[in-house]
Amino acid sequence: GCHGAPDFVAEILSPSSRSRDCLLKLIRYREAGVREYWIVDPERETVTVYDFAENKVGSYTFGDKVRVNLFPGLEIDFAGMDLS
Repeated sequence: GCHGAPDFVAEILSPSSRSRDCLLKLIRYREAGVREYWIVDPERETVTVYDFAENKVGSYTFGDKVRVNLFPGLEIDFAGMDLS
């Protein structure tokens, strides 16, 4: 099995989990040693990237290609994805 925290976590928000994912999980993942945490909001069509390794936060729309900081050259294109 695996031990320790994952390097990368992406959460797809739902109305019932919004506050838990945006606040509680954010704190817990950072404390656990997750290096990068994405909050994907299908309702607002936004992606918030918390790069804990570099202590940076980025905000994007579904019209942007979002770079995965842990994997150079990898970008996620949310345009056209059905996340509802």
